[in-house]
Amino acid sequence: MRCFLSIPLALLLFGLCTPAFSQAVKNFEASEERLTYGWPAQWISHPTASAYDFGVFHFRKSFDLDTIPHQVLVNLSADNRYRLWINGAFVVAGPSRGDILHWRFETIDIAPFLRAGKNTIAAQVWNYGLDRPVFQISLRTAFLLQAEHPDFQYLNTGKDWLVIQNRSYKPLTGARERLNAYLVTGPRLEIDGKNHPWGWEQPDYDDSAWVNARNIRNAHPRGNGTEFTWELVPREIPLMYEEMEGLIQQRRDGATIPFLQNGLMIIPADTTIEILLDQTYLTNAYPYLQVSQGAGSSIKLEYAEAMFDDKGLKGNRNEIEGKTVQGYFDRFLPDGGRRRLFTTPWFRTWRYINMTITTTEKPLLIEKFYSKRTGYPFEEKAVFQCDQPQISDVWDVGWRTAELCAGETYYDCPYYEQLQYVGDTRIQALISLYVSGDDRLMRKAIRTYDDSRLANGLTMSRHPAYLGQIIPPYSLFWIHMVSDYWMHRSDDEFVKSMLPGIRTVLEWHQEQIDPETQLLGTTKFWNFVDWTDEWPWDPVRDEGGVPPTDGGSSILSLQLAYTLQAAIPLMEQFGEEHLADEYREWLSRLKAAIREHCWDEKRQLFADTPDKETYSQHANIMAILSNMVPAGEQAALLERSMQEEDLIQVTFYYRFYLMQALFQTGMGNRYLQALQPWFDMLDLGLTTFAEKPDPTRSDCHAWSASPNYDLLATVAGIRPDGPGFKEVLIQPYPGDLEQFTASMPHPDGTLEVAYRKENGKDHFTIKLPEGITGRFVYDGQEKALSGKETLEFEF
Repeated sequence: MRCFLSIPLALLLFGLCTPAFSQAVKNFEASEERLTYGWPAQWISHPTASAYDFGVFHFRKSFDLDTIPHQVLVNLSADNRYRLWINGAFVVAGPSRGDILHWRFETIDIAPFLRAGKNTIAAQVWNYGLDRPVFQISLRTAFLLQAEHPDFQYLNTGKDWLVIQNRSYKPLTGARERLNAYLVTGPRLEIDGKNHPWGWEQPDYDDSAWVNARNIRNAHPRGNGTEFTWELVPREIPLMYEEMEGLIQQRRDGATIPFLQNGLMIIPADTTIEILLDQTYLTNAYPYLQVSQGAGSSIKLEYAEAMFDDKGLKGNRNEIEGKTVQGYFDRFLPDGGRRRLFTTPWFRTWRYINMTITTTEKPLLIEKFYSKRTGYPFEEKAVFQCDQPQISDVWDVGWRTAELCAGETYYDCPYYEQLQYVGDTRIQALISLYVSGDDRLMRKAIRTYDDSRLANGLTMSRHPAYLGQIIPPYSLFWIHMVSDYWMHRSDDEFVKSMLPGIRTVLEWHQEQIDPETQLLGTTKFWNFVDWTDEWPWDPVRDEGGVPPTDGGSSILSLQLAYTLQAAIPLMEQFGEEHLADEYREWLSRLKAAIREHCWDEKRQLFADTPDKETYSQHANIMAILSNMVPAGEQAALLERSMQEEDLIQVTFYYRFYLMQALFQTGMGNRYLQALQPWFDMLDLGLTTFAEKPDPTRSDCHAWSASPNYDLLATVAGIRPDGPGFKEVLIQPYPGDLEQFTASMPHPDGTLEVAYRKENGKDHFTIKLPEGITGRFVYDGQEKALSGKETLEFEF
């Protein structure tokens, strides 16, 4: 029997009152002792289960307290990951992502969760083995807890901890093949209720059948000891938040299903129903489904960013007629018990959920379905408001995109990969600085890429990741990330520590220069530039998005020139004048070679290669950003690159660099016109911005959130005018706006720019933080700025 739900009370089903999660825990600084000496605590595991294959494990430690202490700091980590409960209350999840040589641990206070009498610490630890996400580096299954105070050393992990393998979990694979897409976020799960140790995290649970844990070895901080295991370093970012998500809505109607008086839904025996749920926007969240009875039934949750028609196209994301959900799924198998709450150890990403419920001999009671969204705890502090409502929509959708692409690292996309790529991350980090003012995730990303550098000097293009990948242009853009950070934050010690990595990246590129042409051309590894249709996937080389390189590539060479331009002032600032001089001479030679071999005098454009057979916006945008032509000629070059139709066009990722070229050439008033692709996405019902124009794989890709940076940096014109943001450049381009109000967090306060057009005149009001100076540039005029007072300008 197949039927469909059609009762309005279904909305009650998916919105039952559930206490919201409160982030009561924060991460403390690790003690000097934990960073210097070996730890008394042992890494522990199950004594007989495979330490390398798929497995979900529960660890417990019970103890008695006469009084509740004021503070009990503990240090926690696990491989692959853990979720921790104390006395049945969820406390924290971790560890923050890293690699074996930089394995993170959290330091938290567990005292608020303790009570007089019996207490139980319980941890869920899982290892997805060969099915683990690509972002997950692993040594073997293990858990670690180290108490700080000498009176609580009995809490340290060791053989007196109890453990059980939870055999209710089974990995579900094959979603990658079904979606015909690069999907590497790990397995979905089948959870069989009849094998699950329900209540295992509660203090009164009977753990007499559990076994003692196996000691692996003592934990130690990075650089301590004679062998590498998990080289522990402290978590440098805040804990991820988890809080109640908004109500989810039912979208498809069908035949009647009986309800109880309080809105609960009962599924009769021998019945199959499908319920299409719409969050109305994309989210990253943990799904929670509470059921009773229904032994032998099955509940399948299939998650999707969008629905697909019979041609495999998404179309308008709000429309569902004639479309189906095609995504990965979890399956929950109730055991017939009461109030069984199913969830997943790691979050899922969805706008739509197709819930398929199948019962056999017993009816099933659906009691609750809710979710808790999660992510990095960015706070939206910046404001951009104007007289064009659609721009406000771009701002809101862009910020949601950036939020969903940020967790313990930046993500390129939450649904398909959750990998931290340099090309995406540079843009994401600037958005973070401008909208939230929080630089901690940016610092971690810069350091993580530096940690990933190989013997050849290049960084990984994405890290952490157990499958290595090198994109040489991304190593160059990592240098720009360091430069961006230097310009926006006063943190000389950190920036200086990146100089050796900058040098080795540039040394590798120097070795790739063709001695005859002095250009970069075909090199090893993946020279990805952009997802244009003209640079399709090459099944022989197993790569795509790569411009032609035969005889030398102007694009690759110009990206190098652009980076040398950024590296020179860094070397000068930190006392490496000899390298600055060397890079300056190299830059001069490189620019001369690019102009000699790739400049087309007739077309007044840079060709992609010396044979001058193809032309792209990419080459000419980079020529402008590298100052290949005099400042007075740059606007005309950019105009030609935007107007001539045979040029290969930039897509969403590289449009970020197009926008920087608009600003540099004084053409920033064209910026709002250049937002048309984002308006098109809004018209298609996207609630986050996509990886590339349709047909697209990912509906949420952080590099497409760049308007949240550019509305502040280009339209409001707020940019640093010197290292550390101590000097500010305000060079606004309001375009056809009648008014806008912009404010953003600055390290020393809030920076505000307001504009209005009145009686044919342009009026600006500017306020800088106290002690900050700068320049205001508009309509060919320049005014001095200081943070002592609010300044008014009229043009």
